[in-house]
Amino acid sequence: MTEKKKFFKVPHTYVIIFTIIIIAFIGTYIIPAGEYERVEDPNTGRMVVDAESFEYLEPNPVPFFSFGEDHLFTAIYNGMEAASNIIFFILIVGGAFAMIQGTGAVDAGIGKVAVALKDRGIILIPVLMAIFSVGGATIGMAEEVIVFVPIGVALARALGYDAIVGTAMIALGAAAGFTGGVANPFTVGVAQGIAEIPIYSAAWYRIIILLVTLTIAAIYTMRYAIKVKKDPSKSVVAELEKNTESTLDLSNIPDFTKYHIFTFLVVLAGFGVMIYGIIEYGWYIKELTSIFFMMGLFASLAGGVGPSRTAGHFVDGARTIVFGALVVGIARGILVVMEQGLIIDTVIFAMGESISGLPDIMAANLMFVVQLVLNFFIPSGSGQAATTMPIMAPLADLLEMPRQIAVFAYQFGDGFTNSIIPTSGVLMSYLAIAKIPYEKWFRWILPLMGMWFLSGVIFMSVAVIIGIN
Repeated sequence: MTEKKKFFKVPHTYVIIFTIIIIAFIGTYIIPAGEYERVEDPNTGRMVVDAESFEYLEPNPVPFFSFGEDHLFTAIYNGMEAASNIIFFILIVGGAFAMIQGTGAVDAGIGKVAVALKDRGIILIPVLMAIFSVGGATIGMAEEVIVFVPIGVALARALGYDAIVGTAMIALGAAAGFTGGVANPFTVGVAQGIAEIPIYSAAWYRIIILLVTLTIAAIYTMRYAIKVKKDPSKSVVAELEKNTESTLDLSNIPDFTKYHIFTFLVVLAGFGVMIYGIIEYGWYIKELTSIFFMMGLFASLAGGVGPSRTAGHFVDGARTIVFGALVVGIARGILVVMEQGLIIDTVIFAMGESISGLPDIMAANLMFVVQLVLNFFIPSGSGQAATTMPIMAPLADLLEMPRQIAVFAYQFGDGFTNSIIPTSGVLMSYLAIAKIPYEKWFRWILPLMGMWFLSGVIFMSVAVIIGIN
């Protein structure tokens, strides 16, 4: 039995991702090269695909090795370079949070919350999910949520759960809101603008989608959390939890001192500045990284920690998440290979062609499936909208369906899979911060993905039947 278990052991995360890179590399020799022309949309100023412009090109397979051009193994470096902003963000956030945690304020504050909730801690899961879903549905919170993951993990552990629960109640809440996209300017707003339909139209239907998606995720996470609290060995990341030294002992909670108050005041001020900068100035990774570093530095000093210990905490925090930070760059290598081999547009073209001429409900759900697949290759929400909506919107016209259907297919395809695909920098950032191996997360979330996918099929079918517009 022991030998069988070893034989069926899930491969290392890096092995999984590099295997996908190899598959993409082979694909550049099999799949014909092709390309759409990109033109500027006069209404939005974005570069979008000209749906009628696809043409096959001369094959451009990626070399296994070359002295004079990029090859299979330079894809890792190029992926690291392309994802450098996310990698730096992960390392600095990890270091900054370690600085904050080094003051003892996090343990003391979360300990008091955990003791106050005691056996009612389970209610925290749907409450936090609902809060973050509002951010996902309105301002498109995704990368911005990364900074809350360490707090979620620490709180979950204090309540007797594990890192999976702590990550899920933050990340899946935002994902449910992002998928519903009621007023998300980066996904639904962009897609509807390209499809030339009223911005944020059919919001009532998206609110229903948000509530259903959120409820499914909350119930799934709560059931798992109850099981883990009852028997910690049932945790998907039991080995991680056993080896984690930072689990808070509720029987010996640190005193909450004035220095802890100073620390939390700095942290609250930092988050306030972040939110203001995002809303008013459109801040992104670079700005958020700098603010979080400042937050960690000033919070540590305000908490009474000396400069040398503060620096030590920063280095320790960054060092513990190098594994996850590197995953982001390695996974980006998949896209690098496909872009170099000029096969991404060919995949899009072939999928679009396969849908036309089918019955309405089947065609609509195949549009959804196509977007699911394409999100693996184009994980950026606005990037996928700019690439696929100029194709999907005219396709909806051809099938005599409202263009709103094409937008729903896009938002489901983009929203659901962001929580499972290894090419998503945001997901890999969550897992890096929480120190959860990708294969463990994949195993845990796969059933939820099945439920979300089924709900998406139902919502797509109902939208076709009622002719939503």
